[in-house]
Amino acid sequence: MPEGDTIHRAARTLDRALRGRQITGFATEYAQLAAVDDQSPIAGRTIEGVEARGKWLLVRFSGDLILVTHMLMSGSWHIYRPGEKWQLPRRRARVILDTDSFVAVAFDVPVAEFHTERSLARHAMLPQLGPDVLAGEFDEADAVARMCAHPHEEIGNVLLDQRVLAGIGNVYKSEICFAAQVNPFRKVATLTPKELADIAAIARRTMKANVADEAKSGIVTYTGLRRTTGSADRGARLWVYGRRGRPCRRCGAAIESRKQGAGARTTFWCPRCQAEG
Repeated sequence: MPEGDTIHRAARTLDRALRGRQITGFATEYAQLAAVDDQSPIAGRTIEGVEARGKWLLVRFSGDLILVTHMLMSGSWHIYRPGEKWQLPRRRARVILDTDSFVAVAFDVPVAEFHTERSLARHAMLPQLGPDVLAGEFDEADAVARMCAHPHEEIGNVLLDQRVLAGIGNVYKSEICFAAQVNPFRKVATLTPKELADIAAIARRTMKANVADEAKSGIVTYTGLRRTTGSADRGARLWVYGRRGRPCRRCGAAIESRKQGAGARTTFWCPRCQAEG
């Protein structure tokens, strides 16, 4: 599933390519979007900006219209030059935005809605999001307070709750807990204020490192593999995620994994570095 860093990079790329450009063509596979286009055409509108909010991506058009998308497990946004060959077949395109210089395509995006500012304020999820780990401003104290509001839940589950911290997904959940040396199955009530503050700070630092803007100009932004260890080596980029049975990079103990939470998401941890006691 795309996590907050993926959505942030997609929003940054789309914003660079599309901001200030006029829509010359619009196509969609979704009836509800097509109905809005029929009543109030998207073509002719100007894109005012693209932003990420946690795992949500918002495309703002002139005339108080906002396209809101969520990737869930398999969605993605692509940018192409007009006439350039797409990396995925057209049958998988759900939304297509044409401009004079770029074509933005949402492939396999399962959630796509049009909103006004007023309707967005009544959205079922967006107004409830916790502090966005990748936002320009991050309120660490608010993040800690929101974690503390779930004292009887396991910290691994709490980190996936977008109402607590927006943008963290299953990969970062395991990686953040490892970096903080906290067992992901500990109840929040057992964590010290320092441990909670460390978790919030590590979440911010780790995810920010994965959206570093190495391309100061142009459209291409970050294209590398997600990494939390700081290593550029493809095989050494993560501490624990996906490494069940392999030696811990710090102590050598075998990494363990098991399902966690109502969604049965797989959590990875080191039993020695992250002892429950």
